[in-house]
Amino acid sequence: MGSGSYLLIHGGGTTGRFWDRLIPLLDRPALAVDLPGRAAKPADLGSLTVADEVESVVADVTAATAATAATAAKLPPPLVIVAHSSGGLIVPGVLAALGGQVAHVVLNAASVPPEGGCGLDCMQPRHRDGIMAAREMQGKSGRPLLTPGPPEDAEAFRRAYGPPLTDEDLAFVVDPVRCVVDTMSHYFQPINWSSAPPTPVTYVINLLDRPVPVDLQREMAARLPAQGSPPRPATIIELECGHLPAIVEPALFANLLTTVDVDA
Repeated sequence: MGSGSYLLIHGGGTTGRFWDRLIPLLDRPALAVDLPGRAAKPADLGSLTVADEVESVVADVTAATAATAATAAKLPPPLVIVAHSSGGLIVPGVLAALGGQVAHVVLNAASVPPEGGCGLDCMQPRHRDGIMAAREMQGKSGRPLLTPGPPEDAEAFRRAYGPPLTDEDLAFVVDPVRCVVDTMSHYFQPINWSSAPPTPVTYVINLLDRPVPVDLQREMAARLPAQGSPPRPATIIELECGHLPAIVEPALFANLLTTVDVDA
């Protein structure tokens, strides 16, 4: 078993249960957090901020890394942060809070805005325009801007992420334990990677991704600050899969994570 632990941060519209298939295959302990408003974490999704999400993740890590006289820490350092999709928006704040506890970050099709930009800068134009239009309507109606949650017809999700999902994978994805109503307010929050301490990053590109096209993933990976001396860009790994490798290819994704260097 490798040294250290994994901190798994899910993306939008899901919960920590997103990682259910991956965790049993990992070579180190793992903490799959639920962001606020998900599972047993009540929150006002209409006003939720990235700072709220960061605070929640850091509190979970603090609790899991605390060792007592009777028990060992459940999340021994060093940490490898693994973030999927919009979970990437939370990573700089978590890095800033946890400091030297994090040895590496793995971003999978994860949102990386330009410095000071926001989650909208990480979307295809049609998605971004749709959210902006929805926000304008929200201002008139006063209703919170939220994602719809589980679909009435699961077939709407079968081809949404890339190659068609199998029946088993589709049922896993739309299960209400992991397909949930989510906030959209955090997509309007400014993100600053300059606030995070220098940390090696691996960006995993999904070559068959529909929600986050390959060119956009490459653009976001290029936005990451160079690390080391001499400065080097993020390591890039490409997978022949859609948006959900941790679900549809969990063994492949777990094997990829075992190659990450956690030497502090």
